[in-house]
Amino acid sequence: MKDMSPLEEIRHSTAHVLAAAVLRLYPDTKLDIGPPTDSGFYYDFDSEVQFTQEILETIEVEMKKVIKENQKFRRIEVSRNEAKEIIQEMRQETYKIGRLDDIPQDEIISFYQNGEFSDLCAGSHVSYTKKIKAFKLLHVAGSYHRGDASNKQLQRIYGTAFATKEELANHLEQLEEAKKRDHRNLGKDLGLFHIDEMVGQGLVLWKPNGAIIRHELESFISQELTKQGYSQVYTPHVGKLELFRTSGHFPYYQDSQYPPIIHRDSLKSLADEGCSCSELANKLEEGEIDGYLLKPMNCPMHIRIFRSEQRSYRDLPIKLAEFGTVYRWEQSGELNGMTRVRGFTQDDAHLFIREDQLQSEIQGCLGLVKLVFSILGMNDYRVRVSLRDPDSDKYVGSPEAWEKAETALRQAVQSIDVDYEEELGEAAFYGPKIDFVVKDVIGREWQLGTVQVDYNLPERFDLKYVGSDNQDHRPVMIHRAPFGSMERFCGVLIEHFAGNFPTWLAPEQVRILPMNDELIELAEESLEKFRAVGIRANIDRQSAKLGAKIRKAENEKVPHMIILGKREAEIGKVSIRSRNNPDLDGTVDIKFCLDEIAREIKSKSLPKERPSKPRQ
Repeated sequence: MKDMSPLEEIRHSTAHVLAAAVLRLYPDTKLDIGPPTDSGFYYDFDSEVQFTQEILETIEVEMKKVIKENQKFRRIEVSRNEAKEIIQEMRQETYKIGRLDDIPQDEIISFYQNGEFSDLCAGSHVSYTKKIKAFKLLHVAGSYHRGDASNKQLQRIYGTAFATKEELANHLEQLEEAKKRDHRNLGKDLGLFHIDEMVGQGLVLWKPNGAIIRHELESFISQELTKQGYSQVYTPHVGKLELFRTSGHFPYYQDSQYPPIIHRDSLKSLADEGCSCSELANKLEEGEIDGYLLKPMNCPMHIRIFRSEQRSYRDLPIKLAEFGTVYRWEQSGELNGMTRVRGFTQDDAHLFIREDQLQSEIQGCLGLVKLVFSILGMNDYRVRVSLRDPDSDKYVGSPEAWEKAETALRQAVQSIDVDYEEELGEAAFYGPKIDFVVKDVIGREWQLGTVQVDYNLPERFDLKYVGSDNQDHRPVMIHRAPFGSMERFCGVLIEHFAGNFPTWLAPEQVRILPMNDELIELAEESLEKFRAVGIRANIDRQSAKLGAKIRKAENEKVPHMIILGKREAEIGKVSIRSRNNPDLDGTVDIKFCLDEIAREIKSKSLPKERPSKPRQ
């Protein structure tokens, strides 16, 4: 029996109640699996009935009947033959026999029964259905059996459950807020990015407004890197397979890589020799033929830059930084706007250091990640130290090297006085890492900045520096990326701020709203003043009422509105309405307005709350 938390038991049991209700209503439905998840549960169904939102409501009513019957969850242990008989009696052979075959021969086979419903299941569950106090069916999505697009597509009903109705209500409220903040919708409405079928799914086109946000973030981090002694480099988007064979990325990441690029003349020659696709794949994997690969990571190329010159211990640390674009072949069902893509740009850097520099440099990297989060007001985060699983064979390098790297990370995290947790088996294949898991304003967690220690790639590439003893020594590498990837980070920022960016990040920082066409000329003069000090400003030249112009600027999330009316023109002032800094609201001299907005941008201030109006 699998150990589950009380909440997991509630969710797992609710998935069984869901399946029981569906079979009562639609007895010809075929069942696949229904596990608990981090946020709820799901169950996969093969049914001729299309599960609409209206039908989900009908299923919920039937689930409540099952719960009210207070059915007992009974565990029944059976032999493999008995299990097959039960599945056949239930007329559920289509998928359940295959799931039965997945169970190892030496494991106990069990069913859980509640009322007339039985399901092949290892458990565990609540004792009675009345223990399920609060649940909700959320939506339906397509799901291929076993995640394989060559199999039949099933209907996956997603739901959630909590111990109390209050917790459920809070979660549903959070889901509604998340819908409003969905970066895919806001990205379209605010003209930030576009994903085009003709370009390819998972490949982001940054539109002008989105490019401004990205540029500001890159400029910010570049300034910090200069302070810390980093050197900027540029590397190609493709490299020879030999490079990635040496690093271990090929074929280790083969399933999540774009296929190798082989020149057509080589392909034609192999075809003429009668080489099949499987033989071609084997030859590529074994290194019998060469080609190129869209780079899945930047580190091998940075390593070759380090190796291009003789290095002395006096040169170290050498810190190479790049906004490098990499490519991963994510499954289509896993793609999600900017937060899960196939081509993404990392704010990547690799530090080549002496072992005695390890602690101070790790702490410097952690400090940079903390600075990024502080500037953006993302101060609610936890730290995860991802370690090697000694029983797994997916890691490269000696146990001794791993032990040194893991010890260094633990010491560094302890030195910066943050709570952290260790997770076995979550390390990269070449080294342990520290991940920052950030909680946004509505409580969702995102894995963003990362720092990794690596003794293995310097070994694989035979990296050296000349020590003070005139002997060759092996450097240690640190991989670090405070943002993680620009695409994912910007997607998270869109949702974190709900599109209401701090002024320094906002694509349009000021919009000037003349009340009539006669004031356009004055608006042009004001526009020149804003642009002269580097403030991104525009004029709303449409012949519309002021109220409509204000609503439009608010909907387009412009931080500051400058209102020009007849009265303002007469007294030589402007009227400002500020979303990001309500303290500025009022009629002021334009120089004061310019200075205050410029100060806000330079200090990278976060938006201030607008005070609620007192009740009359």
